[in-house]
Amino acid sequence: MDLHGIHHLTAVTADAAGNKRFYTETLGLRLVKKTVNQDDTSAYHLFYADGLATPGSDITFFDWPVGREGRGTRSVIRTGLRVAPDSLDWWAGRLRDAGLVVGQPGLLDGRASLDFEDPEGQRLRLVADAAGPVHPWERSPVPADHQIRGLGPITISVPDLAPTKAVLETVMNMREVRDYALDGAQVHVFEMGPGGAAAELHVAVQPGLSRARQGAGGVHHVAFRTPDADGIRQWAERVAAHGIRSSGEVERYYFRSLYFREPGGTLFEIASDTPGFAVDEPLEALGESLSLPPFLEPQRARIEAGLKPIG
Repeated sequence: MDLHGIHHLTAVTADAAGNKRFYTETLGLRLVKKTVNQDDTSAYHLFYADGLATPGSDITFFDWPVGREGRGTRSVIRTGLRVAPDSLDWWAGRLRDAGLVVGQPGLLDGRASLDFEDPEGQRLRLVADAAGPVHPWERSPVPADHQIRGLGPITISVPDLAPTKAVLETVMNMREVRDYALDGAQVHVFEMGPGGAAAELHVAVQPGLSRARQGAGGVHHVAFRTPDADGIRQWAERVAAHGIRSSGEVERYYFRSLYFREPGGTLFEIASDTPGFAVDEPLEALGESLSLPPFLEPQRARIEAGLKPIG
């Protein structure tokens, strides 16, 4: 029973319109679903992905009127975005031209990488990766050869490795395969399923940091892939059998989910690949209008009235 890789990552923005401009115009991702947070319908939930809205390619945002994230441990601290191996210099120029905080391309854990931050301080990393299928978005402002291919790896920070390692290996069937040093921390690499950048969780051990405070520019949770609703049922049983408190199965309409917090403090989700974002919109028109799951459709007028236009 294995997870198949990263499914999505959900972060926080306090500027939905600016967030949409940056992720679609600067990063060239496709807005594949414009919907609301199902637990807080006053907030947008925006999903950006590749041209086919492939599981494992989407970075998503809750739009909340909050201050900036207080950085620290017990949180996701860096989100990897995979690109073609020869794309980093092109991206470095594009990001600097956009006035962003951009590092220098270099090798990290054996892969060419480039760190940068979005306008709200969301910590991102472009990672050179030739593996896996590529589904470019034909209307992206970024040339197809340089478009973002998907997520991974994701890096979390914990104050103590042992309890997190026990859950990753014993409950989630991940494998620790190597470690490396970064900025004074030892980072332990855990892989799932097929392995590779799209299926790795990196765990940085940082006992000297205070606990992160959630806010704009921070990450809410990271989700891992399972094929379908039956997979979610099996994972719910497995998590419960290990005595871990969870949300139980949650119907999100576009996928089915299970949420629980790992011992280091990061919120994990396991999400199904099916049915996907085309369940209520044609593939060619994804993200062009506000989508609501059937159980929220009767509230559409009220929900739309409470949302600010983002274009």
